[in-house]
Amino acid sequence: MRRRRSAKIIATLGPASSSPERIRALFEAGVDVFRLNFSHGTHQEHLARIDTIRRIESETGRPIGILADLQGPKLRLGTFAEGPVELAAGAPFRLDLAREAGDKTRAPLPHPEIFEALRAGTELLLDDGRVRLAVESCGRGFAETRCLVGGTLSDRKGVNVPNAVLPISAITEKDRADMAFALEHGADWIALSFVQRPDDVAEGRKLVAGRAGLMVKLEKPAAIERLEEIIEQADAVMLARGDLGVEMPPEEVPPVQKRVVQACRASGKPVVIATQMLESMVSAPTPTRAEASDVATAVYEGADAIMLSAETAAGRYPVEAVAMMDRIARRVQKDPLYHSLLHGTRIEHEHTDPDAISAAARQVAETIGAAAIVSYTTSGATALRAARERPQAPILVLTSKLATARRLALLWGAHCVHTADVKSFSDMVGKAVRIAHREGLARPGERIVITAGMPFGTPGATNVLRIAWVDR
Repeated sequence: MRRRRSAKIIATLGPASSSPERIRALFEAGVDVFRLNFSHGTHQEHLARIDTIRRIESETGRPIGILADLQGPKLRLGTFAEGPVELAAGAPFRLDLAREAGDKTRAPLPHPEIFEALRAGTELLLDDGRVRLAVESCGRGFAETRCLVGGTLSDRKGVNVPNAVLPISAITEKDRADMAFALEHGADWIALSFVQRPDDVAEGRKLVAGRAGLMVKLEKPAAIERLEEIIEQADAVMLARGDLGVEMPPEEVPPVQKRVVQACRASGKPVVIATQMLESMVSAPTPTRAEASDVATAVYEGADAIMLSAETAAGRYPVEAVAMMDRIARRVQKDPLYHSLLHGTRIEHEHTDPDAISAAARQVAETIGAAAIVSYTTSGATALRAARERPQAPILVLTSKLATARRLALLWGAHCVHTADVKSFSDMVGKAVRIAHREGLARPGERIVITAGMPFGTPGATNVLRIAWVDR
């Protein structure tokens, strides 16, 4: 089941893709990591999906990652007494904490923390930005606003406050219960929503307690303002462009995407580009050319993984969407410009043995035309360093920890194999050669580059580089 591409594919499971047959078809079409969206579905439904994924993993012998995506706080209006109302541009509109149902002049907003962050001039976005309000005056528990962009409002539409940091935790009680469930059943990644500041990441990391990787979703402008601090605390990052695009002008999102990818690569942290990548395939069997270019751009930039949301969760063509994403990624990788663009940005290395070995492995592999780079790893740190170099040769990751193999399923260029620890130097070389040949990464007569740490099994101790021939 070797993938012929370096960028990985994450697919969201949902009503359109939860049967064992459909999950298997998605995996065979190219999915490396399955996303469970805890904004929807019950724990029982998610457990059935987890069981199916692990069954497929066992049958195929290929580690599969599971990403549990937490909902985060949902800020919403209350209800309206007589159904939807039409709000005209220029009209005054009051928001307050009163429990009475709303009308065309006011609406309940049952979130005191929003009012605490408001100031005169603050903009509020309702219903994913379809309606825009500007605060003219505000106080404890109320805001008098003026409608900037009119439209229809109805019960429980979402509220965004793009230019304010809200005094609210990124983790709700529902999230805590969902996280506990996901960790109990072996999720490899926990995705944290509504992150505004580094403290939110620290809170998530404390709760996860090393039992999974912590992926931070960037969907708030406040998080972008403190990007480097947030990346430093995260294990991986997801750029949730749909949510971010609600609170940020559309023309700002592409530069942010490039900045995030570059920053993550410099830090050696995996980065996922997400939302609306092949959106038209929710209802159509093929994407628009613009969507194909969007996917290709993320691959050219060097994203570790690209993600499908509604396309696979609720769309009519989930398997076709995965196959299309796979085809686009493979085509980009054949382009001679691909690797030259990846290496156009200089990566600053730490003055350590592991960084020196990883950088040398890429250079040696390219000089001798090696078929693969074999990375022995326990914690995953060695593989992360190897992937940061974006080598032309595929990276064969050998690990004795199944949890590490599953977690690295989203890592750029990594083909993960769960195998027993090696006991000696000759065993290290022999096993690397045998598995590289068995997995189809190297043929007899070709060479591979091997990196490992001695003593064997010591996390983060990469200090060996070896070239080996694959026996005829």
